[in-house]
Amino acid sequence: MPSSDLHQSLSFLLASANRTMSMGLAKAIAKEKMTEQHWRILQVLSDENGRAMGDLADLVLMNHPALTKNMDKLVSRGLVLRKSSKDDSRKVLVFITNTGLSMVQRLNKQVQAHQRAVHKVLGERKTEQLKKLLDSFVRDIEQHV
Repeated sequence: MPSSDLHQSLSFLLASANRTMSMGLAKAIAKEKMTEQHWRILQVLSDENGRAMGDLADLVLMNHPALTKNMDKLVSRGLVLRKSSKDDSRKVLVFITNTGLSMVQRLNKQVQAHQRAVHKVLGERKTEQLKKLLDSFVRDIEQHV
């Protein structure tokens, strides 16, 4: 594929869209000294059910080494804690702390403001179409590739 076609490649366009959204989200939550990955982890854990590291990695779209590195940072800030499973002492479960719950509430306000700004640019109809297309794309591709 010639380099001039790169900008028409679906994988390039998806990567570019992801980069644009991630950079905007990073700006939105920067004052809390948090990353998008931290927000995703705290968001998942905010149901207070706790998660095994493997399950959490899948839910937040991270590989295990990256999740462990991010988890270490969140533990050091008192936002999450690790506990051995009562059923299997070899299994580590991760739980959000009260401090983590407060943080995720603050972060969610910033994330929602960022999402409203995107909605304003795209409009409600295009935003909903894009979300449906991307959701369908992910489900369909996972089944066939």
